[in-house]
Amino acid sequence: MEERGLFMSEFLKQAASVAELCRRYGVSRKTGYKWIARYEEEGFAGLVDRSHVAHCCPHRLDAALAERILNVRIAHPTWGPRKVRAWLIDRHRHERWPAASTIGELFTAEGLTIPRQTRRRVPASAPFGACTQANDVWTVDFKGWFRTADGERCDPLTLNDAHSRYLLRCQALERTDGGSVWPILDAAFREYGLPLRMRSDNGAPFASTGLGGLSQLSVKLIKSGVTPERIQPGKPQQNGRHERFHLTLKREVASPPAANRRAQQRAFDAFRRLYNEERPHEALGQTPPLRHYTHSPRRYSGRLREPDYPDLFSVRRVRSNGQIKWRGAFLFLGEALIGEPVGCEQLDDGQWRLHYGAIALGTIDHRGRLVRSSPAMQGRRGSHTQPPG
Repeated sequence: MEERGLFMSEFLKQAASVAELCRRYGVSRKTGYKWIARYEEEGFAGLVDRSHVAHCCPHRLDAALAERILNVRIAHPTWGPRKVRAWLIDRHRHERWPAASTIGELFTAEGLTIPRQTRRRVPASAPFGACTQANDVWTVDFKGWFRTADGERCDPLTLNDAHSRYLLRCQALERTDGGSVWPILDAAFREYGLPLRMRSDNGAPFASTGLGGLSQLSVKLIKSGVTPERIQPGKPQQNGRHERFHLTLKREVASPPAANRRAQQRAFDAFRRLYNEERPHEALGQTPPLRHYTHSPRRYSGRLREPDYPDLFSVRRVRSNGQIKWRGAFLFLGEALIGEPVGCEQLDDGQWRLHYGAIALGTIDHRGRLVRSSPAMQGRRGSHTQPPG
C-alpha cells in the first residue's frame, strides 16, 4: 500500500513517465495503469488490497437443484453421491447434474455424510468356476437372525444371482431347516429357471459333515439339475458379494426392524423391488440389477430326477441305514443319500471313486476302506474302466 502511494505521488508530480515509474517500482505497465485508474475512481482508497475471491461461481449449486438432490438422499439415506447422481441422470437425462464430488460436498454441508470405518481388506479366493453371465451361479444364505419390535425372531433367507446381483428372493422364515428352505428355492426355479451352480457356506441346511458335504437339501439341488458349490470353512470372502449385500439389507430394512414379522416381510418385498429396479449398483456401472438379469434357458418342471452315470460306472443304491454293500462288506455313506443311486468309478490304480452326480464322495482303497474326498476332488471324474464283478 505504501509503495502504491509513493508511485501515485510521483505520478501526480509528473516527475517521470509511467514506463519509467513502473521500471523503478518493479511492476508491469499494465499494473501501473491499473493503479492509476483505481486512484482516479476512488482516490487513495482504491489502492487498498482487494479480495481475490471470484465475484461469481458458475459451479455453485442452484438452491432448487440442491433441494431436488437432497430429496433423493433423504428418501434413500444409505445412498452415496454416486448412486444419487446416477439415479437422477437415469430419470432426468436432459438436465445437467453436478459431479458426484459436488453432491458429496452438499451432503457434508447438510450434515448427511456418515464417515466410513476403515476395514482391513482380506485377499479374495476364487476356487470356483467362472461366473460370466446371469444364472451361472446363484448364491444363497441366511442373513443372520434378529428380533422384530414385538420380540419375534426373524431369519431372512436371501437368494441372489451372482453375476447381475439380482435379488431373486428375500424371505423371512420361521425355521432354518431344509424343509423350510426348499419351497423357496423350488418357487424361484419355477419363476426364473435353473442356475448351473448354487453357492453357499458350509452350514446347515446347505451342507453337512457327511461325505461330499451333502445334506438332504443339496441332494435335492442335484436332483433338480443344480450343482451345489460351497465356500471353504472360515472363508466368507469367497462369497463376498452376498456378504456385502447383507450389510446393505441390514442398513435399509432392519435398522431398526419392523413392528412384527409380517411388517418386516413387507419391508423386504419393497426393498427387493427398489434394489432390483431402481438402486444403482457401482459394480454394474451405476445401473440397477434388473438391466443385467435374464431368465435361465434351463426350465424347471418341478420333477426331481436321479443322477445319470456313464455306462462304465457300477451303480449302488444306498440302503435305509445309509449303507451300500461292497464285495461282501458294508460301507456307510450317510443318511442324506438314503434311497439314492451312487456311481462307482474304477481308477487307473485299481481303486474305486464314489460319486453322487457330479460330487465326488470318496475313494474305496485296495483294502476296501472308504476314504472321503478332499474339497479339491469334488466334481471331478477320472478315467473309466470295467465295473466290479
